[in-house]
Amino acid sequence: MTQLWIGTYPEAGAGTPVGLGEGIWRVTLDDATGALDDASLLVTLPSPSFVAADAGGRTLHAVLEVEDGEVVTLDVDADGGLTERSRRASGGAYPCHVTTDVDGLVAVANYGSGHLGVLAAEPSEAAAAPSTFGHEGSGPVTDRQEGTHAHFAVLAPGGRHLVVADLGTDELRRYRVVDGGVEPEGIAATLPPGTGPRHVGFAADGRTAYVAGELDVQVHVLAWDPETATGTAKQTVPAVVAATSDDGREPTAPVRHPVGALPSHLAVDGDELLVAVRGADVLTRYAIGPDGRLSEGRSHALGGSWPRHFAVVGPWVVVALERAHRLAVVDASGEVVSTLDLPSPTCVLPA
Repeated sequence: MTQLWIGTYPEAGAGTPVGLGEGIWRVTLDDATGALDDASLLVTLPSPSFVAADAGGRTLHAVLEVEDGEVVTLDVDADGGLTERSRRASGGAYPCHVTTDVDGLVAVANYGSGHLGVLAAEPSEAAAAPSTFGHEGSGPVTDRQEGTHAHFAVLAPGGRHLVVADLGTDELRRYRVVDGGVEPEGIAATLPPGTGPRHVGFAADGRTAYVAGELDVQVHVLAWDPETATGTAKQTVPAVVAATSDDGREPTAPVRHPVGALPSHLAVDGDELLVAVRGADVLTRYAIGPDGRLSEGRSHALGGSWPRHFAVVGPWVVVALERAHRLAVVDASGEVVSTLDLPSPTCVLPA
């Protein structure tokens, strides 16, 4: 059995009134069958939309996606419960992602204000205030790119740079990891105008980066230089692929811009890249070639709306279907093998 932590939104979605019972849930996944069970609301918090754990798994950090953004640090109790230890400013408005990739630090992408916030992982009075980094810029999609929108932060291969996806400026921003924090170090990659970079993943060898374009409904493949943390364009593929042919192997023509489709999360799983796409409500799998390029794309319906995030757990992919108010477990063939009702799930974190 694997325990999963689930972050949630208010039932009506991001930006709506909070305090209506949303919080962090614990759910059990049967490793053999993929069945979900034992859903339990452990702690009530306003809009804890993303959750990360420290290396030992005994501490969780959750961002509260509200205007005066906060990071809540929680201890995992011996019985699997959660106890709130501290609540600190996130360094900006409406934080949507948190990572503990950099040892000793918590990095927060504040979507609303566009800032990166960096805090000490261990809360203390001396380390209560975050270091905050922002910059200017915009993009051509005027209703979504009127300014900067930091959406995701990840430690780049080599461990010397933190990379932040800025949906508002079509850039991957680069920060050098220094003792006790990070320092801005320019732009790691510039995506085509209107891409709206949301999430980033890296191939196992660290030589290829994959970027989910929320606004152009594409996956951008970048040749990645681990030494300089710099990416250059190598390939672009659609995030949604039309239904397969009758034999189930050869995909038909790609769907490049499905109306209302918004890629939300991607992850490398061995020799495959997985991409969740809201609106189209599919999980797309691409085979990763020896050179990092993607091929053999196929999209599988998830049976529910708005897949916001997922986690790969052994042979299973556990997907948070936000607007369906449900978790779904998908097998390697794309079949949904189990579901569990849960209010507005937004993040899946294996314990």
